[in-house]
Amino acid sequence: MFEPFRIALFTAIGLNLAATAVAAEEPVFNLTIKDHRYTPAEFDVPANVKLRLLIKNEDSSPEEFESAELHREKVVLGNSEITVFIGPLKPGRYEYIGDFHQESAHGVITAR
Repeated sequence: MFEPFRIALFTAIGLNLAATAVAAEEPVFNLTIKDHRYTPAEFDVPANVKLRLLIKNEDSSPEEFESAELHREKVVLGNSEITVFIGPLKPGRYEYIGDFHQESAHGVITAR
């Protein structure tokens, strides 16, 4: 007698949890290291939102993603990728470098 109610209740709970999981998913921005340079070197992200950087190193040597302004420092081994979470960021410009090749590996993230 209560079985349809229980099924409806558990279905509603499941849909609510799924919707929450999707809403909690951070926007993903791809960053590639090739020939000791970041591509894109400059890009915009939404302000006041936590986000995920997927950094892929296509070089055979390691690089270090570093940003004093973002408080992040993480090594990306050669031919591999890492995920770096940042934010929520206030509107502004945030510089980053490849610490092992500072002369060529640098860029800017602008939060708008």
